[in-house]
Amino acid sequence: VQLVESGGGLVQPGGSLTLSCAASGINISIADMGWYRQAPGKQRESVARIIRGGRTNYVDSVKGRFTISGVNAQNMVFLHMNSLKAEDTAVYYCKATSYARYSVSEYWGQGTQVTVSS
Repeated sequence: VQLVESGGGLVQPGGSLTLSCAASGINISIADMGWYRQAPGKQRESVARIIRGGRTNYVDSVKGRFTISGVNAQNMVFLHMNSLKAEDTAVYYCKATSYARYSVSEYWGQGTQVTVSS
């Protein structure tokens, strides 16, 4: 399983950015896919999840600003980020969780840096 993130960069406060996660070796339509972030000196936190291509949930701090979506045909997951704030600055990671009958497997991408600054 490989997850490759892209789309990070430097953006001004109030701006927008879309992160992409290209998945291989796993079918995102039957996996739990999520975006996590880790700011310097802080623990990694869950930002948004899409569960088996359906239900989504978000951390309170991004509700109304971020949207997670998946394109099953492309096996890709996106995080659309609007109204970005300085506190959104972090390394963003894509995570996939797959469920077998007796086990759960988790996979992470390498991360992409998002910096919100004027």
